[in-house]
Amino acid sequence: MLEQYDLHNLLVIDIETVPQYSSHEQLPENLQKLWELKTQNMRKEETPDSFYERAGIWAEFGKIVCISVGLFTGNKSNIGLRIKSFAGHDEKELLSNFSALLFSQPPNLVLCAHNGKEFDFPYLCRRLLINGLPFPPQLQLAGKKPWEIIHLDTMELWKFGDYKNYTSLNLLTAIFDIPTPKDDIDGSMVGHVYWNENQLDRISTYCQKDVVATAQLLRRYRGEELIKDEMITIVGQ
Repeated sequence: MLEQYDLHNLLVIDIETVPQYSSHEQLPENLQKLWELKTQNMRKEETPDSFYERAGIWAEFGKIVCISVGLFTGNKSNIGLRIKSFAGHDEKELLSNFSALLFSQPPNLVLCAHNGKEFDFPYLCRRLLINGLPFPPQLQLAGKKPWEIIHLDTMELWKFGDYKNYTSLNLLTAIFDIPTPKDDIDGSMVGHVYWNENQLDRISTYCQKDVVATAQLLRRYRGEELIKDEMITIVGQ
């Protein structure tokens, strides 16, 4: 499976997002009303205020604080992974730096993420547009037919046409026996760690682990050996 893809022409990515403001009361008044309307059918018994901690999952009310990417290195018999993170409080600067990387790569570079087609890729496009930044060619989706978009989604691949269920990256790494370090945070905690603890480095580490896990899952899908720990390199921002 996936043998037709050249891993060296593939970029594994993961993004971490948080609410744009530290609390619901910090939202401008017009956005408070729009937030209430946006979430009225999802909140159940929760108030707009208490539900706001989940605002990071919507590109209209959230922002990106970290993008981690992984490039495959080495050769078939000694494959490696080189990881880099773009993290910061200034989302426009972060996106500009990430886009510069994509612009420096071939236009046909394949982007891969877990649940990327439902979350990472559209979120990136929306935030690029909101920040007034040009789209790198790998994220140019407008006007393209579905088969012309060369993104890979490890969750979609696992569905094999079944659209009923969401399958987490954690579950897939477990069933494919992919070792993963025990995380001190999960996705639901990212907003709190960012706004209340100001620990962006901790979020970057968490994001990098998901890139490693997604890359290893790709290897399993292809029936190949996992990347050895000593062949995984993390470079600075």
